[in-house]
Amino acid sequence: MIPRYSRPQMAAIWEPANRYKIWLEIETHACDAQAELGVIPPEAASAVRERGAFEVERIDEIELETRHEVLAFLANLAEHVGPEARFVHQGMTSSDVLDTCLAVQLSQASDILLADLDGLLAALKRRAFEHKMTVCIGRSHGIHAEPTTFGLKLAGHYAEFARNRERLAAARREIATCAISGAVGTFANIDPRVESHVAGKMGLAVEPISTQVIPRDRHAAFFATLAVIASSVERLATEIRHLQRTELGEAEEYFAPGQKGSSAMPHKRNPVLSENLTGLARIVRAQVIPALENVALWHERDISHSSVERVVAPDATIALDFALARLTGLIDKLVVHPENMKANLDRLGGLIFSQGVLLALTQAGMDREKAYQVVQRNAEDLREKGGDFRERLAADQDVTRHLDAETLAGLFDLSHHARHVETIFRRVFGEA
Repeated sequence: MIPRYSRPQMAAIWEPANRYKIWLEIETHACDAQAELGVIPPEAASAVRERGAFEVERIDEIELETRHEVLAFLANLAEHVGPEARFVHQGMTSSDVLDTCLAVQLSQASDILLADLDGLLAALKRRAFEHKMTVCIGRSHGIHAEPTTFGLKLAGHYAEFARNRERLAAARREIATCAISGAVGTFANIDPRVESHVAGKMGLAVEPISTQVIPRDRHAAFFATLAVIASSVERLATEIRHLQRTELGEAEEYFAPGQKGSSAMPHKRNPVLSENLTGLARIVRAQVIPALENVALWHERDISHSSVERVVAPDATIALDFALARLTGLIDKLVVHPENMKANLDRLGGLIFSQGVLLALTQAGMDREKAYQVVQRNAEDLREKGGDFRERLAADQDVTRHLDAETLAGLFDLSHHARHVETIFRRVFGEA
């Protein structure tokens, strides 16, 4: 991922130095286990633990000749360890190191993303309670429907990201497995206890059965989870983009002093952060298909998945980390305009209360189809001629025959639509 959309902590996970550091830890723990089992001399394990080191530049130099990254790493490690290095990597295959390392890296990335989600959830919760009773129009198909509150909008997104957090925690558990099982996963030349030891030291679970690789359905599920989270990012970003439109003006991104919206038009304030988040979500989702296609490898292993994961793992995690942090800042500073929300509520002259009138007429004895026709007739007449919906209904004998003036007026009370907000908030945020 390009530096523009990378945050240092996440990007560092995918740097060669971190990768080789994890490789060294894996090989060191494996040697310790082999020594305990009497497979290699204890002094060999001690030499690896005490003198084990590497240089990224030297590994790159050796790889130019070997054309094999793991062998280049082992050669560089041997330059530091000395003669005892001949006991390193006993009974292991490259994938034992590569796949276990990737599990560690994805676990590290997950921990950052989980913290990102915690930050976003906190911002959404704060703003949801701030605007719990800020009434605004709800829209379906982009058209005014019935009143809701801005707090309910944000509470809905909070609940979605809370589910996403649970999904990511589960995906982290699924991806965090260790395989030290040898050439085709049979442990023919290495004791399974080595795998258990390494797994415990690396904070991983033992892969129940591997071939030469950890099964890639685990990885596919992980990247699919990131894609779902990215889609939730886009859904919230899209809502903000719509609300910032000139015709709505209900909420907008914070516009900092000195910020400029257009090179040509000085008056512009564009939803650039939300639009950026929409694009980043596409990047994250785009990694899912390659990850799914990695599941079907030839026999016990081929290498077709390797190049894919070298791209998708950094790109997906770095992009999503950046997006979640950006979205958190956006929500934290989001500028809300209740006065515009009120103006939009009034824009249709009361038509948004049509369902209440329909239901009241049916409860008063009118046939539902007849009631629908009466309410719709008045609504269409108002669209053509303008005016106030309640006044128009009050002049319709079909309505007044069933509803008195006081009952009709009560059907246009905004508080009716916010009467269960507390109940919904308790469902989302709990009793506290």
